[in-house]
Amino acid sequence: MGFARNALGAFLLLVLILSVAHGDPLVPALCIFGDSVVDAGNNNNLATLVKANFPPYGRDFVTHRPTGRFCNGKLATDFTAEYLGFTSYPPPYLSQEAQGRTSCREPTSPQLLLRAISLTQQVEYYKEYQAKVVRLVGKARAHDIFSGGIHLLSAGSSDFVQNYYINPLLNRAYSADQFSDLLMKSYTTFVQAHNKTTDIKLNLVHVFNVKLDLGHRFNLYGLGVRKIGVTTLPPTGCLPAAITLFSSGSNQCVARLNQDAINFNSKLNITSQVLQNKLPGLKLVVFDIYQPLLNLITKPTDNGFFESRKACCGTGTIETSLLCNARSVGTCSNASQYVFWDGFHPSESANQLLAGSLLEQGINLIG
Repeated sequence: MGFARNALGAFLLLVLILSVAHGDPLVPALCIFGDSVVDAGNNNNLATLVKANFPPYGRDFVTHRPTGRFCNGKLATDFTAEYLGFTSYPPPYLSQEAQGRTSCREPTSPQLLLRAISLTQQVEYYKEYQAKVVRLVGKARAHDIFSGGIHLLSAGSSDFVQNYYINPLLNRAYSADQFSDLLMKSYTTFVQAHNKTTDIKLNLVHVFNVKLDLGHRFNLYGLGVRKIGVTTLPPTGCLPAAITLFSSGSNQCVARLNQDAINFNSKLNITSQVLQNKLPGLKLVVFDIYQPLLNLITKPTDNGFFESRKACCGTGTIETSLLCNARSVGTCSNASQYVFWDGFHPSESANQLLAGSLLEQGINLIG
């Protein structure tokens, strides 16, 4: 199945794959922060009902077993790791498999997840991980690893679809535009915090009052990170569950939600440009997920898919996590024909195409 790429993009992908065939990965580290779209299984170790460590999740993964990934197989970040030359997949940071691993250069560099874990806590885990690397390879080598490694952030979809739109206290207190501004403040803090204590009424998944010390220890740039990629929001109004919940029976993409995503993405691009201009040596790339996924949704057959309105799991209209289980009636037999695996998350086949787009857009982060 093909993905509409220009000739230059296809050439870059080919060159990158060939260049890693006979050597080390193209970057010393791939560290991932984000929500359920990039979760490799951190939720397995949390006291939450939102898990994916049971069938039919993982049925098409390399082990054919559920791992905690919200997918039938590989995530876009798994494919990204492959394209960069890593030979296995990032385990979740909170798993036993990740404990004791200390070199980010290892193909199984632990993944950091923002789901029920606050962004501040996630950076604390990253600091903890950095300390292990320093003990193993020394400060100089550790500096090279973390300044040369790619750090990916995928967040925002859950904040809107599974929080803002369904929380009347929140959507009455803030317009979608104001909520985007709150997320931009949290994103700015994540990259480069101010040296002061402030009150933030946001925690990218749950909104509540938290007093945070926003000093260097709570931001990536202050920890020596110099290569950051952040994904835009997808067309949230076209997610199967979003259509079911918010389309008022029209069975079409919800224009209001998609416009909110477009507005958010505009703010994200502006904010990212300001950060890059402000912070010496920072390479910051905004990865457009919106248009590539919208292309798959609006032109499924052109990209090798049969279905884009409904997901593979269950009825395909809303099932996610516990509702997507081995007893779900109607689950498809061939997920590769579907753009979505469950009500919120792309299938492995869609993830593979999205990862190809990420690689094309992120060429400046390599080298």
